[in-house]
Amino acid sequence: MSVPDASTPARDAIDAFLRHLADRGLSATTRRIRKTYLTEYLRHAQQAAAPGDDGDGDEEDAATGEAGSPDAPPLTAGELMDGARAAAWLADAAAGRTRTRNTSRGPEAAAYPNSMRVRIDSVNAFAEFLGEPARLDRQPPARGYQLTPGDTEALLHDLTVKRPIHANAMTALRTAAVAALVADTGRGVPELADLNVSALHLDGAEPRAVVGAESFPLTRATVHILTRWLAARASIVAELEGSDPGHLWIPTKPGRARGGVPSAKPGISPAAVRTLHASHRALVSQLLGTPLRPGALRAAAEAHPAAAARDQAGR
Repeated sequence: MSVPDASTPARDAIDAFLRHLADRGLSATTRRIRKTYLTEYLRHAQQAAAPGDDGDGDEEDAATGEAGSPDAPPLTAGELMDGARAAAWLADAAAGRTRTRNTSRGPEAAAYPNSMRVRIDSVNAFAEFLGEPARLDRQPPARGYQLTPGDTEALLHDLTVKRPIHANAMTALRTAAVAALVADTGRGVPELADLNVSALHLDGAEPRAVVGAESFPLTRATVHILTRWLAARASIVAELEGSDPGHLWIPTKPGRARGGVPSAKPGISPAAVRTLHASHRALVSQLLGTPLRPGALRAAAEAHPAAAARDQAGR
């Protein structure tokens, strides 16, 4: 196929763009995100262009991810890049009107700020691939964006009991345990990645986690999640020969063989920071409908003293 330009059907141009990203060696996660948002954009534009369209779209199209009505002429890549079309799509996306599946916040909840930034980045990357000069104004990352304590509590519950489709049960439980510690301590994943099991003190009236030189009280919900993770971890470590290495966060399944050499059994080495981040991103994306960094959970730590007091009162 020739190099796409503004006259190429938009769907064909998007497919060529995704192949281009794969050829450049971009990660499967990046390619999936680009595909998700460009397909959403094309579907929105096709539905708006369909004769007699009322703006609500087609349920079957939304469920299958197909773009547009069969009666609408296919848009070209150049037409898709029209500024008015992009603005209309971003406005509806920000209001949650482009979402095609439910999330823990409801099917029409407003989009997270960082998901809007990634939408813009996806369109700009596509425009650069096409050689189109038009660019959308890039939004800075919403570094200060945080879930409310209530949203954090709901997310942790869902990670613990509502395993996302195709997710490994132990990986989901480990992700919930990491997220719970982020929420209670306000510390990031890199600071928590090197913890040993001995850093947790879950028994007694005042359960705590020791991170560096500081000690943090833990809520009852976090103690419950960590206890479940420790039980799952014990079943993995039991397969090892020798003593428990002590790492709190361990891989939940064997890695890929490299150079013909089988990977070490899970538990011998700690899980890498990138592994913990990747699991969080993948599972939370399925539950919330958007990627969300673990740091967004830190707002719960600010309300933690009150939460701990409620826990104590309920005991």
